[in-house]
Amino acid sequence: MPRSTHTFARQTLDAAQVFGSQIAHARRERGWTAEELAERLGVTRRTISNLEHGSPTVSLGVAFEAATLLGISLFGATGPELAQLARHGRDTLALLPSRVRPSKAPVRDDF
Repeated sequence: MPRSTHTFARQTLDAAQVFGSQIAHARRERGWTAEELAERLGVTRRTISNLEHGSPTVSLGVAFEAATLLGISLFGATGPELAQLARHGRDTLALLPSRVRPSKAPVRDDF
């Protein structure tokens, strides 16, 4: 079965490129080969190559785990700060409705 194609927004592609560069930089600073990082993550060497080249199709879990192993902060936070951001996000979501229903009003896009 052929894979479906998806077009990513320019901002998504740019962010993936920046993140990939950070991964490659930190890996090289540590003196790790791509194979060593792949082994530590339990993925293939090709996945590391895709990640470092900014492929937006690498799984989020693999990307975040690589960042964690390499000491790259996520969302400008580390350790306890990141846990606090996660808690804050959950608390904020708890205040919002759990379901969003489509609006019955017609869309007015004739500006």
